[in-house]
Amino acid sequence: MNKILAFLISAAFAGAAFAADPAPAAPAKEKTAQQTKMTTCNKDAEGKKGDERKAFMKDCLSGKPKVSAAQQAQRDKMASCNTDAKDMKGDERKKFMKTCLAKK
Repeated sequence: MNKILAFLISAAFAGAAFAADPAPAAPAKEKTAQQTKMTTCNKDAEGKKGDERKAFMKDCLSGKPKVSAAQQAQRDKMASCNTDAKDMKGDERKKFMKTCLAKK
């Protein structure tokens, strides 16, 4: 019985010694590019909820560059002119596209 009691007391002191000396903390790992992007997108998405947030996060995380209103207008104009010029070829198409894209 005394041996068991002595063992328990020594185990308690050993456990206390280990508890007083915590293991050194592991060095902090650097975030990956995806983790950094997720952090940034989450900050930018504050205030958005539901489908609006999902759409925002999808665009933000995809890495697609943001398009200004002027750039989008130019893209829309180009798509419209291309549709109108689908049956044209060569110089006729070039001339049409030049005049179509120059219109405001």
